[in-house]
Amino acid sequence: MSARSPRLSPILLLLALLRIGAAHAAAPGAPDARLDRIVSEALRDQQIPAVTVAVMVADRLVRAILGEMQQPLPADQPAASDGVFRVTPVRPVAELLPAALAATPPAESGDFRPADLVELTSLDPAIRLDIRYATTRNFLGTPLYSEARAFLQRPAAEALVRVQRSLAAEGYGLLVHDAYRPWYVTKIFWDATPPGLHRFVADPAEGSRHNRGCAVDLTLYDLRSGQEVEMPSLYDETTERAYPTYNGGTAVQRRMRDLLRRHMEAEGFAVYEFEWWHFDYRDWKSYRIGNARFEDLGVKH
Repeated sequence: MSARSPRLSPILLLLALLRIGAAHAAAPGAPDARLDRIVSEALRDQQIPAVTVAVMVADRLVRAILGEMQQPLPADQPAASDGVFRVTPVRPVAELLPAALAATPPAESGDFRPADLVELTSLDPAIRLDIRYATTRNFLGTPLYSEARAFLQRPAAEALVRVQRSLAAEGYGLLVHDAYRPWYVTKIFWDATPPGLHRFVADPAEGSRHNRGCAVDLTLYDLRSGQEVEMPSLYDETTERAYPTYNGGTAVQRRMRDLLRRHMEAEGFAVYEFEWWHFDYRDWKSYRIGNARFEDLGVKH
């Protein structure tokens, strides 16, 4: 007969207090569901091993202290009147740029394919561009790119052309906001973004799938009117409206969002769980992190 794990009754009060404190430290009203379940079961039948709950509580507290459990802005956060969602940078981009340009991307080992970045509009001019990071119309309010261009690794670019053509049969086209992104820009994003919103930007220590030329930010436009369609959130919005599973907004907005996702997934792209507009191509692990600036890439067809 195996020894039974210790029951929790001697520490129930302590666990309850830790749970409440952790929830408030992280985000009032938004407790961690996994910890909720474990503690609730412990309170109900006291059969969960004490060490299991203790580990979960400690994990929650550490993440709360580090700020990693902060929630996105609520879905009722007002949308920007000019159609651009902005945050206040932790430091001005102009101060961050020299250090980012002087920094080195993380070292990588492995067998990678040679980079073969292709300009999207050279493959299909019907793919339209609205490269926000070449303008002030982005979440940091400052131009990050020297040129308004969009590149992807060739397999991803060719897949995107197929998406464009399949959508055309339904009366829509692709409007691209961003594709390949030099690593130094990812570093600026991370250093400028408030820590509580870091889930919406890539960690430069790991690199971004944009850096590998296998991620694209995009939306739809109507082929007849030429107008961008409405989606449940703005591009680069850091609220729950940006989630691809968000149930708010209008039925038409959700239908457009889901139409884009369906066509992208059919060609090997996967949507990012926090951004309906961000899609990663399936081969992204096959390419190194890139840091070449647009003006150094030339044009490839």
